[in-house]
Amino acid sequence: MYIIIIGAGNIGSNLIDLAVSDGNDVVVIESDEERANAAAAEYDCLVLNADATKNGSLRDADIDRADAVISTTDVDAVNIMVMLLAQEHDVPNLVSVVHDPENLPIFEKIGVTLIENPQRLIADYLYHSVRYPGVSDFIDLDDDTELVELTVTEDAPMSGQLLESANESGTLPDGCLVVALKRGDEIRAPKGDTTIRTGDRVTVFTDDVSLADAVAAFTGDQP
Repeated sequence: MYIIIIGAGNIGSNLIDLAVSDGNDVVVIESDEERANAAAAEYDCLVLNADATKNGSLRDADIDRADAVISTTDVDAVNIMVMLLAQEHDVPNLVSVVHDPENLPIFEKIGVTLIENPQRLIADYLYHSVRYPGVSDFIDLDDDTELVELTVTEDAPMSGQLLESANESGTLPDGCLVVALKRGDEIRAPKGDTTIRTGDRVTVFTDDVSLADAVAAFTGDQP
């Protein structure tokens, strides 16, 4: 993919690293000269020290070739302007961070894929890491439900259990659904006759009320 990334700050730098490492053609636009020079020295990509809200800067980045434009600055007004300009060039994928929830309708009207309040996402991740150490990853789906990834421990109540039996006995808490299971290199969609084993990595859909009980069921960590 040909990706234009706006901003080489904390979020942008991590994104640049991921995109370049994955073999994409990446162009970075960064208005701060020091950050731009640091990114140019660190990553194997073109870095432009320019103002991305100027159409000329996006043309210099060859925006008409772009498969995606991702704006990561900490100023919503800048991100909005970049998205509007990218839309004029018919870029198929527009992605931006959004810091102020009041600005969400503007981004949604443009048709942007949103990363809402990255600072809150980091805070949520840190809190989950402390509150539920058995959770290796999670995604908030809305205010009341989420997906969590758990590794089944030897002393966990779910270890050795058939999913069907676990549902009937209550070992698997109400409000929980195992939607994926990774065993070794194999990923499968579990069924009622699937036996959960120690070492399995399971992805569980759960509501917030049942989250602590779900973590306990698969890891043995008591809520």
